[in-house]
Amino acid sequence: MQEQYVTLARPGVHESEINRSRFICALAPAGSEEEARAFVDRVRAEHPGATHNCFAYVIGADGGVRKSSDDGEPGGTAGLPMLQMLLRREVRYVVAVVTRYFGGTKLGAGGLIRAYGGVVGEALDAVGTVTRHRRRLLTVITDHQRAGKVENELRATGRTVREVRYAAEVSIEVGLPEADLPAFHAWLADLTAGTARTELGGEAYGA
Repeated sequence: MQEQYVTLARPGVHESEINRSRFICALAPAGSEEEARAFVDRVRAEHPGATHNCFAYVIGADGGVRKSSDDGEPGGTAGLPMLQMLLRREVRYVVAVVTRYFGGTKLGAGGLIRAYGGVVGEALDAVGTVTRHRRRLLTVITDHQRAGKVENELRATGRTVREVRYAAEVSIEVGLPEADLPAFHAWLADLTAGTARTELGGEAYGA
């Protein structure tokens, strides 16, 4: 796994008007190609009267899955500049759809490339991005009496609590940088007087 990747802070929509044409860029996080395609279909359904609904998406922390569509615009003037903007900004697990309502003035190939790529860049600026870091998953297992204190202290110290499960004992899954594991075990032993135990899990990305 890569150490980190950049993705959207939140979904969002940004609109620009260029030579009387409306360019509406809708951005959303997408964990898979299926999610990306579903978002594209949803935006198309919201704009049935639009001249074009062009899209681009990048899936995977390494950017390995990439796809774009010009949706009737001249080849290479819409989807590709959108995709190039996402790649230039190094944004991953993201889908962008630019809806165009034609205003009567042709922009030419260069104008279209600038318009489609530019509105995606503006939308990214408006929505913002976050960095997801590689984390090692660790489950803390403790009794019910100490569980509340452990969870509160985990959150208070800025550690990522992913899930809390209640059974005969309480299991609290956290995500930690690999290098922090020895210090975390010492901290946990001190907090719980050595009563809590841990189970090491796989890896995932987190804040």
